[in-house]
Amino acid sequence: MLRIFYILFGIALLSAGFVSTASAQRGAIDRIRGMGGNLGSAGSGKGDSVTHRTGLEDSITINFRFLDSTRLRGFDSTIYDFTRKVPMPWYNVHLGNFGSASRSLLFTPLMQSGWDHGFHAYDNYNFTAAETRFYNTTRPYTEMNYLLGSRAEQMINIVHTQNIGPLLNIGIQYRLINSPGTFQNMNDNHNSYRFSSWYQSKNKRYQHFVILVGNKLQAGENGGIKTDQPYLDTTGFDERFTIPTQLGAEKVNNRNFFQTVIGTGTYFTNATYLMRQQYDLGQKDSIVTDSTVIPLFYPRLRLEHTVSYSTYKYRFRDNEIVDSAYYKDNYGLDMVTPRDSFFIQDYWTDLTNDFSIYQFPDAKNAQQFVKVGAAFQMLSGKFDSGRVAVKEHNFFVHGEYRNRTRNKKWDISANGRFYVNGLNAGDYDAYISLQRYISQQVGYLQVGFQNTNRTPSYVFDQASSFYLPTAVADTFNKENITHIFATLDQPRYRLKLSGSYYLVTNLTYFSSMLQPNQEPTLFNLLRITAEKQFRLGRRGWNWKTWIILQQRAGDGPVNVPLLTTRNTIGYDGNLGFKNLNISFGLEGRYFTAYKAPGYSPLLGQYYFQDTATIQLKMPDLSAYLHFRIKSFNAYVRAENLNTFDPGKGGFSNNNIPTFNYPYPGLQIRVGIFWSFVN
Repeated sequence: MLRIFYILFGIALLSAGFVSTASAQRGAIDRIRGMGGNLGSAGSGKGDSVTHRTGLEDSITINFRFLDSTRLRGFDSTIYDFTRKVPMPWYNVHLGNFGSASRSLLFTPLMQSGWDHGFHAYDNYNFTAAETRFYNTTRPYTEMNYLLGSRAEQMINIVHTQNIGPLLNIGIQYRLINSPGTFQNMNDNHNSYRFSSWYQSKNKRYQHFVILVGNKLQAGENGGIKTDQPYLDTTGFDERFTIPTQLGAEKVNNRNFFQTVIGTGTYFTNATYLMRQQYDLGQKDSIVTDSTVIPLFYPRLRLEHTVSYSTYKYRFRDNEIVDSAYYKDNYGLDMVTPRDSFFIQDYWTDLTNDFSIYQFPDAKNAQQFVKVGAAFQMLSGKFDSGRVAVKEHNFFVHGEYRNRTRNKKWDISANGRFYVNGLNAGDYDAYISLQRYISQQVGYLQVGFQNTNRTPSYVFDQASSFYLPTAVADTFNKENITHIFATLDQPRYRLKLSGSYYLVTNLTYFSSMLQPNQEPTLFNLLRITAEKQFRLGRRGWNWKTWIILQQRAGDGPVNVPLLTTRNTIGYDGNLGFKNLNISFGLEGRYFTAYKAPGYSPLLGQYYFQDTATIQLKMPDLSAYLHFRIKSFNAYVRAENLNTFDPGKGGFSNNNIPTFNYPYPGLQIRVGIFWSFVN
């Protein structure tokens, strides 16, 4: 990992050669304002600044943007919501261990046309190019985050960004997630890194973006706990690590994240290398003050070239086959034990070249533009011995229109993509969203429409190593999914209402632990969501609630809980201290009984089942204390309080959101999140 940082730092130094480093600090600040200016904190619209006071009263102004957006954003200073600090949304469940395969309690179909590898159970833990931040900062800025949980669960996250000269910014991020797990063979170890750079020429015409992202995800797979005895309720198994599991040999619990050994599990590594160049044609201008001249540039036409190279390697390995019956009963595979190992993999490379042209109708509004482009994609897939390697291509065209009006009342976004030729010929997706600020009493109203016609992910193709020989062979038609949505956001009353309606045809899914399938008939699903904050008196006490209702109509292979809800009751304020921001109270999550998906460890896929029902014993309950003092944030949490068993006097009354994969008992988490101005 150190070699990676040395390489990234060398790239930054080479990039700095394009920039004059002799500019004074005032000139640097003026240039940075030209790159984007100041922007405020999330939801405020004003400057979000992190200030480090010295004898000279120095301060920092920092904001960021994403690759496909010119809008500058500020940091989120919310402290009450811990799920924003970890890569696990509140409406997701995992297999009982932070870092394990996860799924959403909401119906969230993949609405991306074109090629897709099909492995998404670990998406929450990936760094991606799309979420990469490009910063503007007047001084070097560093974040150091450390989370420690029960049984040596750890998350380390380090972010550093700085401007090298007035025209170039670099950013580096590293994250480690390590969790030995409560149960046997559920140890997870994820390493992710990200490098970004953003360069803008002195005359504002040329911009250059670079992204390097890599993820090495390693997750133990135990197949769930054995069910030949009621182990969770049996005396002698209060230490959950002693409960026997379906896969993997029994081990001594190792909590050293420097020596993570996964004998049976998933190994998913992926990386993306992206470079984007833009050149603008337009008109120059400037702002003259008493002491400085701030150059401005208004683009009218933009030429853009993007080249990206991505690799995806998904592997399952079992070096310790101790029970061949599991593979025979669930996958129809004959194993000979003892055996050295079982191994399958899909390995893909994706090289894409994209050329686009922008036109800006309003010279003084960079948030309004029309974009058209075309791209050529080269794909290469390698599989296990006996499988034929494939080389494919795609040629697709795309277009986009955005307009956030200067008065900020209208926000319009429309885009589409169509695959003209190649592996995914005939695929397309179309999206449009209209948002309007109506009034202070009504708030913001957004309505939208999305339709996707897509080839099923490649894991459903018989060439994939994960299309097992024992599965019934079949070919699948293109999926078609329509999504109609609307949202009403009323900040004044702390209320947000939204609705989503899905129409689905030819949905592909797994109908068992090994069998891919497709549902040809049309079905639909309605989801209604409400978020509301209620004040409990006038002294900072609040009740925050999230309520989600979902209902499927038709015989689709999708089961969802009718009701999913999250509630917090606690205090949010400063307790009379000027520099303190504190939040403490109780938090609960609950979903109604439903026929939840099962999990196939060999395929790394959740599969549809319609026979057995999952029901929580009690809502998941946590107590929390979160606080911030200037740039220091701390989170102290006691989670899974609901598992307390008065009869035994311990925390052994585990919830089981996925069959044979219980959640742990009481977990204590302490997190420290600290930012520094260098």
